Amino acid sequence: MELTEEIAAYRDGRGEPGRLVGEFRRAVLLAPLEAGVDGGLMSAVQGGVRWLYAFTDEAALARFARARGAGDREWEYLSILGARLVDAIVPMVDGPAGVAVNVADENGSMVFPPVLGIVPDACAVDRTDAA
Repeated sequence: MELTEEIAAYRDGRGEPGRLVGEFRRAVLLAPLEAGVDGGLMSAVQGGVRWLYAFTDEAALARFARARGAGDREWEYLSILGARLVDAIVPMVDGPAGVAVNVADENGSMVFPPVLGIVPDACAVDRTDAA
């Protein structure tokens, strides 16, 4: 299954967390670049967590752009594996960070929080060892 299908199955109560995370890690995602920030990925902070935005395709990114009232401008983005986002980028963020996929799609969005099994252990907020 593709990531969007795994998200739909999970949201419908038919999915398995392990399959969902596996598909997320294998998926090539589009991570928009923050306008005016050299190489910075677009993100937002909610609940003390920095959420990196990622999209499964250009159509999902375009829906996000329109929802932000910026559908008329060109959006630069980085094509990156989900695994690379969590294994290489999340550890570079100051504080807890996760990935929010297809955030403009009410019934097709999914968050991958900074917890064990998704992000590197050292970045997980639910680890039990002393940091």
